[in-house]
Amino acid sequence: MDACICQGLNKFSYGLYVVTSADGETKNGLVVNTAFQVSADPAKIAVCVCKNSYTHDVILKSNVFAVMPLEQETPLVFIGIFGFRTGRNFDKFAKVSCTPGVTGCPVVKEHTLSCVEARVEKVLDVGTHSLFIGNVVAGEIFKPQGTPLTYEYYHTVIKGKTPSGATHL
Repeated sequence: MDACICQGLNKFSYGLYVVTSADGETKNGLVVNTAFQVSADPAKIAVCVCKNSYTHDVILKSNVFAVMPLEQETPLVFIGIFGFRTGRNFDKFAKVSCTPGVTGCPVVKEHTLSCVEARVEKVLDVGTHSLFIGNVVAGEIFKPQGTPLTYEYYHTVIKGKTPSGATHL
């Protein structure tokens, strides 16, 4: 990608989110930087997930996902659990407490501000990633006064790196 394009994209505002899904006993999660509300009535959200990720496969199979915005104080070690290893050979929930949500997706309250669960309505192929658009079926606030972790804060203060396969380069 052209350097000017990369620098331009770096000025876009992004948050960091844990996205989870479950299909029966199979559950997984990852960190994404692209999640947003697309409609108010009915309430719909979208998440962009790398096609190479295990979570992508679980969402495709189960047609459900949960999105939890990370709080600004989230330690890099916690981000690493969901952001730097694949669930194909690593249990991301072995040391992270979670409860099943309305959809069966793992709901992670540690270092997250809220949770919104959705059932997939549409999947758009956007190249290396899929954009999952879902109808919101549940939501919960964990820390009403918390500050969301932005991608800029992650890079400039936490000094985190962008893993391969991430939406934003």
